[in-house]
Amino acid sequence: MNYMFCSLTDPGRARHNNEDSVTYDDATGLCVLADGMGGYNAGEVASSMATSLIKTELTDWLHRTTEQPSGREIRRALETCVDNVNRSIYVAARTNPDYAGMGTTLVVGIFHGDKLVLGHIGDSRCYRLRGEELLQVTKDHSLLQEQMDAGVLTPAQAAVSPLKNLVTRALGVEDGVLMEVSELHVEVGDIYLMCSDGLSDMMSDSAVATVLRTRLPLPPMADELVAQANRNGGRDNITVLLIQAVSTQQHRGLMSRWLGKR
Repeated sequence: MNYMFCSLTDPGRARHNNEDSVTYDDATGLCVLADGMGGYNAGEVASSMATSLIKTELTDWLHRTTEQPSGREIRRALETCVDNVNRSIYVAARTNPDYAGMGTTLVVGIFHGDKLVLGHIGDSRCYRLRGEELLQVTKDHSLLQEQMDAGVLTPAQAAVSPLKNLVTRALGVEDGVLMEVSELHVEVGDIYLMCSDGLSDMMSDSAVATVLRTRLPLPPMADELVAQANRNGGRDNITVLLIQAVSTQQHRGLMSRWLGKR
């Protein structure tokens, strides 16, 4: 199993600054996406701290691990790392008045072999396209999601609710945070999409699925997702991270095709 990665972030049409942050590491299969919140530039600080600290700590651990780690070991390392980062952001927010109240959502995944260990906090999402079927594999930690789970709101009502951006969990807001972690089986051909709510609020799942089903190379696919979100209003920062699972032979062919077009 091989993986190909592509990320793209855009401030959108309504904002001048970008509080989203995204990173990945081809060698270890690590992917991190964060959507910051807070006054001044604090949201940018929180999301940047999250992606940079997680990447540094987890890539170091993965490179130092001599044997292929199990899913349980990866999960434990991921939880420990995110706990450390949560405290770092929380302390920064408590000790610098400009950063008071800052925090960030988080989606973090480690692809290893035919498995994905996936963690998330808040309303940034991960989707999977398998064959022609798109599945949202994370569930938002948000007030709207709780209201839908309780039967108070229908999905259609939630889509136009003014309470869209009220998350119930965020990294760095309190001295402890509960991250939801799952382990997923990956198949050749799967396409995973991690995104901030700047994409999911501006595009329906069916519209996202239509783009992913084109199975274009990842860079133009990312371009199209961001372009559609902007055409639909672009009311927030838009960030996408695409991951495609391919065979070794496919990987060589796709890399040759991408490099040949540069």
